[in-house]
Amino acid sequence: MEVEEVENVPQETPPVPTNPNANIITERNAHIISGGQVFYNPVQEFNRDLSIAVLNVYFQRLVKERAAKALKQQQQRQQKQQPAAETGQPEQTPPPTSSYTAGTQYADGLRILEALAATGLRSIRYAQEIAGVRQIIANDLSKQAVESIKTNVQHNAVEHLIETSHADAMTLMYLSTAPQQRFDAVDLDPYGCPNRFLDGALQCIVDGGLLLVTATDMAVLAGNAPEACYVKYGSVPLRMKCCHELALRILLHCIETHANRHGKYIEPLLSISADFYVRIFVRIHAGQAQCKYSMSKQSWIYQCTGCETFTLQPLGTVRTKSADQPQLVKFGIPTGPAVNAQCEHCSHRHHLGGPIWSAPIHNLEFVRHLLEATHQLQLGTQRRLVGVLSMVLEELPDVPLYYTPDKLCCVLKLE
Repeated sequence: MEVEEVENVPQETPPVPTNPNANIITERNAHIISGGQVFYNPVQEFNRDLSIAVLNVYFQRLVKERAAKALKQQQQRQQKQQPAAETGQPEQTPPPTSSYTAGTQYADGLRILEALAATGLRSIRYAQEIAGVRQIIANDLSKQAVESIKTNVQHNAVEHLIETSHADAMTLMYLSTAPQQRFDAVDLDPYGCPNRFLDGALQCIVDGGLLLVTATDMAVLAGNAPEACYVKYGSVPLRMKCCHELALRILLHCIETHANRHGKYIEPLLSISADFYVRIFVRIHAGQAQCKYSMSKQSWIYQCTGCETFTLQPLGTVRTKSADQPQLVKFGIPTGPAVNAQCEHCSHRHHLGGPIWSAPIHNLEFVRHLLEATHQLQLGTQRRLVGVLSMVLEELPDVPLYYTPDKLCCVLKLE
């Protein structure tokens, strides 16, 4: 798919706001008229830049998948029409791919929901910078916020792409579960824990859709209040040096368990911890058979109370029935515990935490394409994005959690 680069066209001088307390907030090509009553967080610019890059690359993937599916269906139809004795099928070529430009509406583009839009800045930037958009729903429960969104949408001339909504986010998502009303991408960026929105989001998203989730209650996820984390996320965190990765895996576990209740499962594309929040991007797929693998992707954590050595124990096992038929698998329950009563290194006892998501938290192929696209985009936090994505590519995909050199030196009493 060809995606034309978004030109940085100089914007017209913003009009003088009628409210004397209002001021103009500019981010990229978006202008927001803020009266001081609606929440705006400039630190989240990195979050918005990353989301725009991810959605652009995701749509490129989606277009290729649609073309491959259409080609396969075409080949199947032609094979049925050919006589059984005929051989030598002509070589098929995929249908031509359209070119998409940011700021233009497409009937086959993305339908995006921003459930908690506040000023509407994120939705406006999506409309201006994502190539291949059909419709963006900017929703908020606050009537004042919705009025602000309408003003900002008109000011940025993106009414043809953005539709405002004044509703409770959960109610709106539950009312959008019909196949023709579902969204290709759902963005959840609440203040605090997103768990109460997950059930509705998972039901109103299409098969293969993209779910973008932010959690800002890092104190809970990082282990300061394990009882609160269990109530909110269904997992017990441990105090570890790798607490930010642990927070990501707890959130992924929470989303996966919500998805499994509806016969769906997640495919993590990118999971990062930045500033005061964690942000994850996952594709949601439907399939009861694949949901059975979920148990083997979750693990308990045993952590030594002395040297802090940790050991993972999966909730389930998957074994191949025979080497001749690797597609036939048998699911089982593991034996435990995975550790002795006392640590084999220092003879201390263990804490038990989890369960957490212990499968890979990134899709490295997707991240490589994302890094290539980021080099071509004009974003305010481009340098930081390139640095973060480059570090992600250096991570070991199948090694959950980690140790830090300073903690190892402290345990071993080394300098």
